[in-house]
Amino acid sequence: MLVVGGGNSAAQILAEVSTVAETTWATLRAPRLLPDEVDGRVLFDVASRRQAALAAGRSDNGGVAALGDIVMVPSVRAARDRGVLVARPMFTRLVADGVEWPDSTVGTFDSIIWCTGFRPDLGHLTPLGLSTVDGVPMTVGTRSVDEPRLHLLGYGDWTGTASATIIGAARTAKASVAELVDHLAD
Repeated sequence: MLVVGGGNSAAQILAEVSTVAETTWATLRAPRLLPDEVDGRVLFDVASRRQAALAAGRSDNGGVAALGDIVMVPSVRAARDRGVLVARPMFTRLVADGVEWPDSTVGTFDSIIWCTGFRPDLGHLTPLGLSTVDGVPMTVGTRSVDEPRLHLLGYGDWTGTASATIIGAARTAKASVAELVDHLAD
């Protein structure tokens, strides 16, 4: 089985599946594992401090994203300890029974699990002609600066501080819903 993606979902799914099947992990870049002692509370504290700093006009320290990508929950630590939490570079193309690697060898897989979450392809928004910075639509909060009916949620920190956490996503969603309700009332 091939697991594709360099974040928490990919690492956690690989960790679980690798206990019952042979797995391979493919990522665009080397995964950045957080230290074992960093848990959800630490991440929430870092995200909250970042939000407070930004609100106060202080410089951006990068927040959670600056720490790494993968939380070492027990199943992921166990996978690391078993030696299966090893990523290889992304394949170049899909073939009939698997993938072709950059060295032209073929990996045969009966299934591929795609876990590419926070690095989405937003090509479907291209016809809207949205202003972007580094390929990311410009927003005020989660609202597009060009299209007031468009809010972008859950795509990572650029759509709300700590939006990769349940608490952060809930905070962002609450504010977005309130803004949408006000907009629709006008």
